[in-house]
Amino acid sequence: MKIKLDENLPDEIANQLAARGHDVHTVPQESLSGRTDDVVFAAACAEGRLFFTQDLDFSDVRVFRPGTHPGIVLIRLKEPSRRKLVLRVQQILQSEDITSWAKCFVVISDHKLRIRRP
Repeated sequence: MKIKLDENLPDEIANQLAARGHDVHTVPQESLSGRTDDVVFAAACAEGRLFFTQDLDFSDVRVFRPGTHPGIVLIRLKEPSRRKLVLRVQQILQSEDITSWAKCFVVISDHKLRIRRP
């Protein structure tokens, strides 16, 4: 699956995804760091990439309706340290087939996973 990671996520998550065979691009690798959300999201959409972020600007499911984009994964942890982010994503990757998340709006929290499908 093609994935883009926002600049607010650790590189270890990109490594985890790539180790599972996903095609992963990161915002810093593409020199998009510091660019507006619109520019970053447009790049993810143009490339057909599932977009992983912690940015609450992507939290409104009415704006980002499932089926209107390649997919958004919003990670919302109470204490989003680098270690906790990496561990939580690792847990999800061990139990979920994320390839089924195309065009979905997904929220990962400390103990829940919510998937809104088109």
